[in-house]
Amino acid sequence: MYSFLNDYSEGAHPKVLKALIETNDEQSVGYGMDDYCQKAKAVIQERINNQNADVHFLVGGTQVNLTFISYVLKDYQAVIATDEGHIHVHEAGSIEGTGHKVLVAPHHFGKLTVENIEKIVKSHTDEHMVQPKMVYISQTTELGTYYTKDELEKIYAYTKKNGLYLFMDGARLGSALVQNDAPSLVDIAKNTDAFYIGGTKMGALFGEALVIVNPLLQSDFRYQMKQKGSILAKGRLLGVQFYTLLKNRLYEEIGEYENQLAISIRKAFEEKNFNVFCPSSTNQVFVDISKEALNEIEKEFMVTHIKEIKDNVIRIRIVTSWATSQEQVRKLVHLIHQL
Repeated sequence: MYSFLNDYSEGAHPKVLKALIETNDEQSVGYGMDDYCQKAKAVIQERINNQNADVHFLVGGTQVNLTFISYVLKDYQAVIATDEGHIHVHEAGSIEGTGHKVLVAPHHFGKLTVENIEKIVKSHTDEHMVQPKMVYISQTTELGTYYTKDELEKIYAYTKKNGLYLFMDGARLGSALVQNDAPSLVDIAKNTDAFYIGGTKMGALFGEALVIVNPLLQSDFRYQMKQKGSILAKGRLLGVQFYTLLKNRLYEEIGEYENQLAISIRKAFEEKNFNVFCPSSTNQVFVDISKEALNEIEKEFMVTHIKEIKDNVIRIRIVTSWATSQEQVRKLVHLIHQL
């Protein structure tokens, strides 16, 4: 059985693993203060064209989200997300566990819109309610879509005008960066208060790089990291990985590779007239399929069951990654054409 369950089933991209092995016997200071973390930070600052951005390396996405969001918000403040948002659906109430409410808006193809954000802001009118203070978005979204440059600029303009912070979850950011109409790293740095560059789902063994752009949110963040258990003693393991991923655009190469494989799978389903849900050109494919057809697929491949749509029809998810076998994709595409 070959797995299309997620984009972190395997270890690390060979170039990342090679860099870790080559530096394995080196001694370094701990807690992210080593030379490799500094080099990775410098590369990120160069690529976003902002030498004043604060960069921190953490182990996982949920850890980044709960550490940063709880750092920014006061006790009575809340964060806005979609009803498909990772902090709302897949983080076991981590944000609520830090004492902050997640205010949920219906998604539009996986995305938040200015209109939905405004509706939540206007419905929280006084001190008897939580105060909306942050907007959380994901690039790519949980449904495989992505925010265009124009969409991001409009959301940021609204948040800035209305005293809200904009935070972007970039767990699968590489899959979006290679889209023609998506914001670049420079664009993202100009149109968010903070964002993170995902590593775990983008070729690293583990790790995410949090970039805090807004200088008002930078002070004393390492105290928050330490209190929340977010500082890795062997921090250089994160620095080595992100330096390798970003210095020569390996990060974008991974995004392009996984996207192209997903496109061929998506095309095969479309050619057989299956309903592709929230179609996009990133590495997640959502499709509605009969149980009989799914049984045929699952004789050879593992896929994620999202939910039952109606009698005998199930929505599934197929995910590609840096490690996805082209041969296995060809086998899956051939199988789809036989359904």
